[in-house]
Amino acid sequence: MFDNLSDRLSGIFDGLKRRGALKEADVGEALREVRVALLEADVALPVVKDFVAAVKKKAVGQEVLKSVTPGQQVVKIVNDEMVAMLGSESAGLNTMGVPPVVFLMVGLQGSGKTTTTAKIAKRLTEKDGKKVMMASLDVRRPAAQEQLKILGEQIGVKTLPIIEGQMPTDIARRAMDAAKLQGFDVLMLDTAGRLHVDQSLMAEVVAVRDVATPLETLLVADSLTGQDAVNVAKEFDAQVGITGVALTRMDGDGRGGAALSMRAVTGKPIKLAGTGEKMDALEDFHPERVASRILGMGDVVSLVEKASETIEKEDAEKMAKKMAKGTFDLEDLKTQLQQMSKMGGMKSVLGMLPGMGKLKGAMNQPGVDDKMFKRQEAIINSMTPIERSKPQLLNASRKKRVAAGSGTSVQEVNKLLKMHMQMAKMMKKMSKMGKGGRMPTMPGMGAGMPSQLPPGFDKLF
Repeated sequence: MFDNLSDRLSGIFDGLKRRGALKEADVGEALREVRVALLEADVALPVVKDFVAAVKKKAVGQEVLKSVTPGQQVVKIVNDEMVAMLGSESAGLNTMGVPPVVFLMVGLQGSGKTTTTAKIAKRLTEKDGKKVMMASLDVRRPAAQEQLKILGEQIGVKTLPIIEGQMPTDIARRAMDAAKLQGFDVLMLDTAGRLHVDQSLMAEVVAVRDVATPLETLLVADSLTGQDAVNVAKEFDAQVGITGVALTRMDGDGRGGAALSMRAVTGKPIKLAGTGEKMDALEDFHPERVASRILGMGDVVSLVEKASETIEKEDAEKMAKKMAKGTFDLEDLKTQLQQMSKMGGMKSVLGMLPGMGKLKGAMNQPGVDDKMFKRQEAIINSMTPIERSKPQLLNASRKKRVAAGSGTSVQEVNKLLKMHMQMAKMMKKMSKMGKGGRMPTMPGMGAGMPSQLPPGFDKLF
């Protein structure tokens, strides 16, 4: 999401760090570049002005300019101010109340409101153990109620039965009665949207709000719409009163200004970030982690959390035992590739590793993407079980057969085998370093996920 901004800021701060001693003019010049970078990223002008002023006030002090590492100090100040701009502390969903507590989902048409409603319902059901009901109040858009019903069936969450011809406020009352009678903890009301903010939309949402008295009124906003999303947030907050924001399409290639402006402009926290189309592609919004990613410092905490959620404990233990013995066959490599895919792909993982910004950029080159890992998995699937466990059996004729079966070339098969051989050597060395049969891994990372990028990975580009 913040790739362009992150690259710009990294370049600016790399220049500061290389200078050693800094003058006030150096800081001023760097901050002018930061200002331009933020404006180009579509951050609201008042927010940029306040941000740059706050950084400058702290960065031109004697204790910074005369410190041993002035460049690093300036980066720390920028990081701290960015965290403050994003909201300092993460704010989770509030479910504390007399059940059923009501979540009112509001926003424009096309912002991802219905999908986000289902994602939150799935999260509350699976992670928080809540009994959730969803109800669509969108009587204008064709098949909107049917869409929520289908999503409910997919994720195993009950939806309110559809009765044609009812008004949104009537549906809200019926949903509340049904949720009370059936003992639901949370009732999620998915309201109608429009292509733009108008008074009839606001009047409808206000009427539903007055009937339902929601505990949470969440604005769903498309982060790729930039300043439009910020203006929409201001309107909804002024007329309806929102408790938080759920930003969708945070995995897109937009400039990211909405995320950086939203909290500062509305004063309301960004609570959730949608990071993909899958029903589990929804993350808590952590200001300090987002700031670290933007400034190229990585986000190891989120990486470890994602690993613990996606990697099965049994698989991790099995892999740890094999690695402790120094064995690593092609079936193990296939498992590693699948785990990488579950965690959002190589680009997603690289974005969370400190100092990996340049390598992440290499993923944008033609032919170098997560499809490459799919092709490698296809190559392994085209091998026989004995070939996977003993790659040395793969002679020229077998390689041709594997290449034909996977729709790849012999060169790609050879490249995969070379990567596997390098990884196997590394595992063997690490098994000798490990104490008590346990493998040394990167701090916080599970034994079941790659402890580093595949050796020679950078040589693939």
